[in-house]
Amino acid sequence: MSTELPSDPKESPPAPRPAPREVWKKGGRLLSVLLAVNVLLLACTLISGGAFNKVAVYDTDVFALLTTMLLLALLWILFYLLGTARCPGGVPYRDAHAGPIWLRGGLVLFGICTLIMDVFKTGYYSSFLECQSAIKILYPLTQAVFVIVQTYFLWVSAKDCVHAHLDLTRCGLMFTLTTNLAIWMAAVVDESLHQAHSHSSSHGNTSHTRLALDLERASSAVGGDCSCDTAVCQIFQQGYFYLYPFNIEYSLFASTMLYVMWKNVGRLLASSTHGHSHAPSHLSLFRETFFAGPVLGLMLFVVGLAVFIIYEVQVSGDWGRTQQALVIYYSFNIVCLGLMTLVSLSGSVIYRFDRRAMDQHKNPTRTLDVALLMGAALGQYAISYYSIVAVVAGTPRDLLAALNLAHALLMIAQHTFQNVFIIESLHRGPPGAEPHNTAPKEPCHGLTFANLDALHTLPTCPPTPRLAGPSPAGPREAASVIVAPRSHWRRRCLKDISLFLLLCNIILWIMPAFGARPHFSNTVEVDFYGYSLWAAIVNICLPFGIFYRMHAVSSLLEVYVMS
Repeated sequence: MSTELPSDPKESPPAPRPAPREVWKKGGRLLSVLLAVNVLLLACTLISGGAFNKVAVYDTDVFALLTTMLLLALLWILFYLLGTARCPGGVPYRDAHAGPIWLRGGLVLFGICTLIMDVFKTGYYSSFLECQSAIKILYPLTQAVFVIVQTYFLWVSAKDCVHAHLDLTRCGLMFTLTTNLAIWMAAVVDESLHQAHSHSSSHGNTSHTRLALDLERASSAVGGDCSCDTAVCQIFQQGYFYLYPFNIEYSLFASTMLYVMWKNVGRLLASSTHGHSHAPSHLSLFRETFFAGPVLGLMLFVVGLAVFIIYEVQVSGDWGRTQQALVIYYSFNIVCLGLMTLVSLSGSVIYRFDRRAMDQHKNPTRTLDVALLMGAALGQYAISYYSIVAVVAGTPRDLLAALNLAHALLMIAQHTFQNVFIIESLHRGPPGAEPHNTAPKEPCHGLTFANLDALHTLPTCPPTPRLAGPSPAGPREAASVIVAPRSHWRRRCLKDISLFLLLCNIILWIMPAFGARPHFSNTVEVDFYGYSLWAAIVNICLPFGIFYRMHAVSSLLEVYVMS
């Protein structure tokens, strides 16, 4: 008869075993990427084909494809929420760096504006239902349902590290990401065609726009009148075109969050606490700042709104009023870009005196942020270099050409130095990560997990605070005499710099996103390259420049919090 020895009450319970590693992670990722590439190429083919009147692809074909993609993505999201996420051990870890609150908040804001746009679009197409296909009404309604479900899905699941249905989850995430990119491309093409239609209308030529062609086809096929003559119809039409920028940003925000989720599928984190995040539990703007950055940024923001309104009012007049509007527009942008360049340089100089250690941990969110900042800046780089060549090699040597040249050069410098500042900020450790050589060293053991995707060392004891004077009698006295770190002024300067750049990027996003197109109002590039080539360059590159501004805003908000 065997007796069972009593267990030692002081003995710690065994550590939980990590989830088993996937046999071939790259194989599942390759399968999902191949699926996404094929679907995206099909969508791009139809969307671009429908944008040219010589290609026999109607916009109803594009709407039918997008509606089908939305319905399939909806089915997968519902399967994930009701099935995969509820599997035992399906989500053993949550990435603390993924889906920060400001990114999810921006997603909700842009999602609400997208829902309003869908309402306007439904009302617009319902105004002449007798000569339009029903798919044009079904598409915005389906998109509205998709936005609601996807926003909830990303709000609750953006941090998930899924370990169930791995291949299906990767394919579903990539297909949903591709759906958002297809919607983004359709919105960009539609907005570009609307701008081209407005430009052609101002020059008395509307025969080469898809809008006019579709109306002629519909009228000839049905025999009805498809013109938008009523006041309500025109309100719906103008309303949903002005809300397109929010729909574009929503699709891109959702795509970035879905990509991070895709990278986290099958990922093994170092502890059951799911990593550590340096973000504070609450966000307080204008706290621990000198107020110089927020005040100057708000001033530029208000002045920028006034300049944008003046530009929109005067640019459609005669050449004298247009030239005056362009001078005001370029002058404001030169001042704003110059200040942003100097401020970004000062932030990089401050980092030369910063003793915080660089964060070398694996962070898919940060890697994606850096790649998007560098990639999206290429669009504005391309437009600026084309403008520089046109101004230098062109014939005009007036004030407008000089302002255009200065604007292009400063645009390149501002993107470069701002990217350097943001990327270096994202790789800095949190406040308090600087080494204290004067503090006594205490033993601090860490828990290291090997053979994982990321190697983390989790400290089990906090850093020793530095005290001024003799040791106090109690904890309250000790808290009262803790010396503030010498780097406090640097953190306040960095917060001011982050808020100033954030506000400037917002106003520089508003101007092009809501219709400011000095590229076409200024005839230097149009005369040098021709309207067709210059329009293709701007319509391809400008959406990346607009996305860069909003993505820089989200990154700068993270820099502000981490400072």
